[in-house]
Amino acid sequence: MSVYLIVIILIVILDFAWTQYLSYRNRKRMSPDIPPQLEGIYNKEEYAKQQDYQKVNSRFGLYTSLFSFVVMLIVLLLGAFGWLDELLRQYISNEIGLTLTFFGVIYIVNDIITLPLDYYATFVIEERFGFNKSTKVTFWLDQVKGLLLTVILGGAILALITWLYGTLGSYAWLYAWGAVTVFSLFMTLFYSNIIVPLFNKQTPLEAGELRDAIESFSKKAGFAINNIYVMDASKRSSKANAYFTGFGAKKRIVLFDTLINDLKTDEIVAVLAHEIGHYKKKHTLQGILISVCYTGVILFLLSLLLDNKDIAIALGGEEASFHLGLIAFSILFTPVSLIIGIFSSIHSRKNEYQADAYAAGFGLAESLISGLKKLSVKSLSNLNPDPLYVFFYYSHPTLLQRIE
Repeated sequence: MSVYLIVIILIVILDFAWTQYLSYRNRKRMSPDIPPQLEGIYNKEEYAKQQDYQKVNSRFGLYTSLFSFVVMLIVLLLGAFGWLDELLRQYISNEIGLTLTFFGVIYIVNDIITLPLDYYATFVIEERFGFNKSTKVTFWLDQVKGLLLTVILGGAILALITWLYGTLGSYAWLYAWGAVTVFSLFMTLFYSNIIVPLFNKQTPLEAGELRDAIESFSKKAGFAINNIYVMDASKRSSKANAYFTGFGAKKRIVLFDTLINDLKTDEIVAVLAHEIGHYKKKHTLQGILISVCYTGVILFLLSLLLDNKDIAIALGGEEASFHLGLIAFSILFTPVSLIIGIFSSIHSRKNEYQADAYAAGFGLAESLISGLKKLSVKSLSNLNPDPLYVFFYYSHPTLLQRIE
């Protein structure tokens, strides 16, 4: 075994052990008794259901993670990535075609393995707790549409980056950075116009009390917006949400129809005030800039590994290639990603507090609290997670922290 392979396997093992340790700590917090700080939010029956839901999901997550971990170890120890590379080279000489076919095969194999798990999660777990509203036809159509989007968009980006790294030498990562940045900005602007309609209907919010209240608050906040849409999220799940997308003339507010059904008008306005707070506090712009910088660092570091033949040999191959370098990099970068993820979560939670404070500044604190309580209970959210688990994984503060 090469040093690279030993390091790669060690990272995979430590990553699995660490994530499962955090999940174990989170499971230890579960109890049939309502903690004092949750009294008045959950009643006894709702809390028992929430605990059951968390246990089922945690157990399912453990089994699926263990399965993925074992499969990855077998693939690495048998040199399956290198074997696939050598097999495809017998029929494909073009580097771009080779890379696309290589990841295409991996994507299909992964889909075959994970589809039954996704189906079980949707039609057994989510169905059991009353969340699933999706039909089997909708589920399979989503899979086909997702596959086509991955092939068209993912394939185009992957082909472009492969070509850039293969032809432009040491500066290729700069051009790849530019290409990915342009694509990301395009998706930020047009995601809700192009991608969402493939899966959900979005209709303008009808005139009435809710639209009047939203427009009234928007004027008060100095946030001009006419694009307020309702999305038929209830065709898949009973869980509620809302989101803000785009910027400039392309900014748009999208309300899940489940949100409108579950919350009162003042609570919906408070939730939207929170989302507008993100925009007003420049969090959207911050997120874009951080993402652009993060992408640049990743693409630069990736360029340092692509010509390393030892990396390819560690994965079972015989010569350096873009796709084997990308596989190795995705694993070797895991510890760095974990550290960056900590700072990202801290920054995200800070932004959530600021957005809450923005809504509270308009006298909407109590409406936001009552709305968040309803959403948390409706989705059976874990309101008493382990603090270390929260520190590493939560992009939002817990409900109790936000209330305080």
